[in-house]
Amino acid sequence: MEACLEPARAIKAIDRKSVHQICSGQVVLSLCTAVKELVENSIDAGATNIEIRLKEFGADLIEVSDNGDGVEEKNFKGLTLKHYTSKLQDFSDLLHVETFGFRGEALSSLCALSNLSIVTCHKTAKVGTRLLYDNDGHISQKMPQPRQQGMTVNVQQLFNTLPVRHKEFLRHIKKEYSKMVQVLQAYCIISTGIRISCTNQVGQGKKNPVISTSGCSSLKENISAVFGAKQVKSLVPFVQLPPSEAICEDYGINPANIPEKLYTITGFVSRSDHGVGRSSTDRQFFFINQRPCDPIKISKLVNEVYHMYNRHQYPFVALNICVDSECVDVNVTPDKRQILLQEEKLLLAILKTSLVQMYNSDVNKLNVNQKFHQMTVLDASEKAPQAVGSEPFIHDEQEAAPVHSERNISIARLRESFSLQQSLSCRSKCSDKQGLPLQRKLHAFLTSCKRSSAQCGSHDELPPRTPDHLERDCKSSESETDSGKGSTPYSLIGSSTSEDNTPAKSSVSSDSAASSPIALLNFAEAQKRDDELKTVATICDVLMSECTERASSTGSCSQPLEFSHLYDNSFQGPKRSKVEGLCLGVGLSLGLGPSEKLDVDRPVEISKKTVEFPFSMSCLAEKMKLIGMQQTQQEEAQRRRRFRAQINPGDNQAAEEELRKEISKDMFATMEVLGQFNLGFIIAKHGSDLFIVDQHATDEKYNFEMLQQLTVLQGQKLIAPQNLYLTAVNETILMENMDIFKKNGFEFIINEEAPPTERVRLVSLPMSKNWTFGAQDIEELIFMLSDSPGVMCRPSRVRQMFASRACRKSVMIGTALTVNEMKKLVTHMGEIEHPWNCPHGRPTMRHLINLDMISGE
Repeated sequence: MEACLEPARAIKAIDRKSVHQICSGQVVLSLCTAVKELVENSIDAGATNIEIRLKEFGADLIEVSDNGDGVEEKNFKGLTLKHYTSKLQDFSDLLHVETFGFRGEALSSLCALSNLSIVTCHKTAKVGTRLLYDNDGHISQKMPQPRQQGMTVNVQQLFNTLPVRHKEFLRHIKKEYSKMVQVLQAYCIISTGIRISCTNQVGQGKKNPVISTSGCSSLKENISAVFGAKQVKSLVPFVQLPPSEAICEDYGINPANIPEKLYTITGFVSRSDHGVGRSSTDRQFFFINQRPCDPIKISKLVNEVYHMYNRHQYPFVALNICVDSECVDVNVTPDKRQILLQEEKLLLAILKTSLVQMYNSDVNKLNVNQKFHQMTVLDASEKAPQAVGSEPFIHDEQEAAPVHSERNISIARLRESFSLQQSLSCRSKCSDKQGLPLQRKLHAFLTSCKRSSAQCGSHDELPPRTPDHLERDCKSSESETDSGKGSTPYSLIGSSTSEDNTPAKSSVSSDSAASSPIALLNFAEAQKRDDELKTVATICDVLMSECTERASSTGSCSQPLEFSHLYDNSFQGPKRSKVEGLCLGVGLSLGLGPSEKLDVDRPVEISKKTVEFPFSMSCLAEKMKLIGMQQTQQEEAQRRRRFRAQINPGDNQAAEEELRKEISKDMFATMEVLGQFNLGFIIAKHGSDLFIVDQHATDEKYNFEMLQQLTVLQGQKLIAPQNLYLTAVNETILMENMDIFKKNGFEFIINEEAPPTERVRLVSLPMSKNWTFGAQDIEELIFMLSDSPGVMCRPSRVRQMFASRACRKSVMIGTALTVNEMKKLVTHMGEIEHPWNCPHGRPTMRHLINLDMISGE
């Protein structure tokens, strides 16, 4: 209250020192950010040799030394001042910047967060200079020091000016170190012609190599230097293709407006063979104009396409996307890892088309396209004339020949062509076998229609229908059905217009003709003709209704027959008028005699009567008051409820969150067991809340947790030690967590004198009954330990084995339990870490109801 009564303070600027400290903490966020900024400065200086030295994983010292251009003496003062840079003169230069750093914040921020010193020697200087800077970025000491051309930046006690962040930094130093190495790997891969090496020293021990490249001139050689030759063998070069029409349509791109050569993509991706990929996304590197970045949409797309061919693994990715600097915005976040692109959808379409084509090619498939193509051409040449046996199909085959001459036949085209040919051949065979019954039925049908029209009037002008005409009509209706136009029973009758004008074109068309531009033009004309026919049909409906009224009043039906021929020829769809009985010239024979009257929809007069309705305001007020009281009671009951999630699969996550928030582990020991339901569930009560507990799932989760904690897997010795070829950082993680690997049944021999990536050799693998494990489980365990160093964890296959064993040894559904046994199962739930579901995802416990709500009602 006292603070609220104080007068409002005046708004004024923050002092420069506070602004410097605030902004610096937002530029350098972690160990990987500090190392990244220093490495980028060395690359921008034209260095060909960069050495990174860490002490205590970077907590005590970060030293980056290079052989670049160095710094001239006139720039010593502005080297560590905020926003001092040689890269930009005004904002417009930002569109053409090609260096990694350009804002002049990195060294200034490191001064504010640590103890920073620099030793540099410019090519024009005779001797080097050692510079000590204070936290404000000003030179506190300057002295000469021998050094070759280049610069060395020394950062000690990072984050020591921010006590809270420094404490968190030291607590998670190994996790920060792993992230730093992964970021450094990206610069080692993309920096061709630059030798980058990194070492780490723990205590007074020797320097342990972390990563090293030899200044290779190609991306592939750098990948081999960082991850080993084994990784390179599983990679294929990325082949860029223009986006396909189908994928352009998916992304809403107009193929006519695609700019040429906007993006150029190079790099490597993993093959899609099972076992070639990785269990995580730890080796996916994306670059835009050789700048490492984190494009979320691109990464998601690459993984989605890869999962179409290998569902259980992730690919190794190293892709460099080159684009004009004016189409990129790199000044989005302080670490410059988020980048905005113009025409991003086009980039995604190019990537998807290229990756799909790469994985659909002969990388993983047996190439049988040539034989399959020859078989397709032979089948088409032999079966099509036999199936149709008419001149229009010979004409269609000649038009389709160029289409069949293509080397690569798409799956959609093949499926469509085969379905069409098969349907035609089947229908032709059926018509040969059952031709007479079909012709008799149609002939009898039209004869009956003709007779009924003759009874109504003498204006029937239909041309006579021969069996040849009927067979042609049948084939034309089948061709329309096959070509996707659709047909109705009425289209078998009124087709004289199309038959008289174009008898050959109305017959069945082959798949190649259907997919040609001529067929598309015919389809557009057919659509236009359908619109015209619908208009004519509407006019005919109006005329029919007028004539039927006139016929019903005069008893003669000669007037409708004057336009019956027009109605039949123009309308081939289902009739929409609600006429129950009507004599058409070529219409439907509905079986009405000449003496029967026609029923047509017409307005009906309805007699109205008035009924009095009793109403009372007092009764209404009492009912509203009663409803209000009921709503108040329901709201009070809802406020008393702690558990709102229902028992159904869709609410499992919400139910688990409620149980986790409302129930503590000590509450399980005080729960009262009421009994067993259906020999599978335990009904327990705590306070006014009733819970249902799955006895099998509960016991299974307890047994699983115990196996996880106590089981030490026995190892099977190998005949000969096996080389693992791990990266230097993975070797370090493995050597620091040897006890965890030993509990999982893995044993290793460490050779300190061996070069990096060859220091660890596997001598024992875990084996348990029918379960065997291998190098992939080691890599997965290393990945898990990089996120949670020192924490006991198990590979996924070991968890599956424990889950299977826990399931078999647990109490089964259908077992009758005593009260003590049920109490024991419920008490065990308070002794495990996550008691809410079993290892296979089955819920262990759900809330049933609150007894106070029942008593309140």
